[in-house]
Amino acid sequence: MRIGSHTLANNVFVAPMAGVTDRPFRQLCRAFGAGHAVSEMVTSRRDLWSSLKTSRRADHRGEPGPIAVQIAGTDAQMMAEAAVYNVERGAQIIDINMGCPAKKVCNKWAGSALMQDEPLAVAIADAVVRACEPLGVPVTLKMRTGWSREHRNAVALARAFEDCGVRMLTVHGRTREQGYQGEAEYDTIAAVKSAVRVPVVANGDIVSPRKARDVLAATGADAIMIGRAAQGRPWIFREIVHFLATGSELAPPLVAEVQRALLAHLQDHYALYGEYTGVRSARKHIGWYVRALPGGEAFRAAMNGIEDSASQLAAVTGFFEALGARMDRLPPGGESEKETFADSDA
Repeated sequence: MRIGSHTLANNVFVAPMAGVTDRPFRQLCRAFGAGHAVSEMVTSRRDLWSSLKTSRRADHRGEPGPIAVQIAGTDAQMMAEAAVYNVERGAQIIDINMGCPAKKVCNKWAGSALMQDEPLAVAIADAVVRACEPLGVPVTLKMRTGWSREHRNAVALARAFEDCGVRMLTVHGRTREQGYQGEAEYDTIAAVKSAVRVPVVANGDIVSPRKARDVLAATGADAIMIGRAAQGRPWIFREIVHFLATGSELAPPLVAEVQRALLAHLQDHYALYGEYTGVRSARKHIGWYVRALPGGEAFRAAMNGIEDSASQLAAVTGFFEALGARMDRLPPGGESEKETFADSDA
């Protein structure tokens, strides 16, 4: 599968999620088999580009390509400038956020709120493509099926975005009104796929290898995107890629492998965020890893009282060593998406 001049490793992607898909997490997902990873959304507001949050999100040191950065905003010219800003800092693909349902984003008429204003949505796509084309950087876009059940306009917008030069479209199978409630519907994604020639990526409620296969069959999509199901379970990409290729399911990962992966993830996380912020923001990642494991809930509660990285690493090591003494592999399962922690589109 290709986006512009970039050939992707496979058609199983990790979704951009605010507060989750930072550089350490993207690299982890790629190491476990994700074929494409898009960054957390970067604001188009120039006055925030020098902020610590934005500078971290624009940090791609050591990250394998192609580097894809998602931008968010409501002004076409500002979005075009944000695209160029990120290309100058290493972005090789620019992704436009029209999928985030979070109130703090939609209240500013960004994210999926843009789907209510079709002329503005198309103007933004056109401006970003015009800014990126001379730089040889392809533009992709992520959206929902519409604003509400009565206003599903993804097909019309998809055609318009394709006409602007957008090279790939990702559709989350819910409206903005739904948020993450109810079941994702795939009919609209299938309709988008039938309406355009560019690659289409299906997103929403893909929590297992079999579900990935079924969604690809139901939608005809070229790829799938995994969001919340990868939180604390990054090996899901390896499982899906293997199942799609062979029709057989992999055994759950070894406890020792998960321990090594989590400890390496935490070290990378501390290096990016520093001691104070890193320890506190790592708690959610640790919680996701252990939530379905024996003793996981109690460990999550105890983790909230740990305030330094050495103690946090020691606690994680102790938990997994004790678990490894009881079992070689993680217990099967872990396919529920009922609990979510991310505030961006998945």
